[in-house]
Amino acid sequence: MRIPLFQVDAFTRRRFGGNPAAICPLPKWLPDETLQTIAAENNLAETAYFVAEPDGYRLRWFTPEVEVDLCGHATLAAAFVLMDCLGFGGDQVTFHSRSGPLTVARAGELYTLDFPSLPGQPQPPSDAIAAALGAAPSETFAARDTMCVYESAAQVQALKPNMQALKAFETFAFIATAPGEDCDFVSRFFAPSQGIDEDPVTGSAHCTLTPYWAKRLNKSSLFARQISARGGELWCEDCGDRVRISGHGALYLTGFLEVD
Repeated sequence: MRIPLFQVDAFTRRRFGGNPAAICPLPKWLPDETLQTIAAENNLAETAYFVAEPDGYRLRWFTPEVEVDLCGHATLAAAFVLMDCLGFGGDQVTFHSRSGPLTVARAGELYTLDFPSLPGQPQPPSDAIAAALGAAPSETFAARDTMCVYESAAQVQALKPNMQALKAFETFAFIATAPGEDCDFVSRFFAPSQGIDEDPVTGSAHCTLTPYWAKRLNKSSLFARQISARGGELWCEDCGDRVRISGHGALYLTGFLEVD
């Protein structure tokens, strides 16, 4: 069986920046074991698959090790593939997912994700988390991810986490964030228990980052940078129980997978 493959760098205007995602359109669902094996072989932070349905597309996301409930950059990449590569007619697409319906709208070269807001709840300081991340945060919040707030972008940039230590915690992943210098806020994202030591740019993390920084900065529209080695840019809007997360995409490769 020959499966189309597209690799898109998301949340960036340039190739070799942002977060690469593999996108595989399917005529019908393959066995879950096959989907996971392909994702492991691709060895990217996410491989996403979609299948057409009467009212949109069913979308699923896989890291090299597990299927996940929500992924921003691969959702943007899937919309990019539909609209820029496969001739999708229209500037808005609806994906049905484990996290409910997710729409992506295109305006020019900018793609906007409509995602659920996932605000964090304050947590007491943890010496163990501080030791694992390499520096003590000023605040800690728990949502799907554990969000650790630092005083400066330089602190976040300097973090050298102990990935094995991070794996021991019962949380999906860790977000490190701080006020930005040329943007509203910066972040990094560590998910070693999901098979991703550091994710280059993480749309879903901004479901937790956006409500926090909107409240702290008293503004609903924010510009963010994820300061990984590849780096990425995100425009975020706090909309109450939803967040809008916008970014660009750049096509890196097209090809086919051969699957027995």
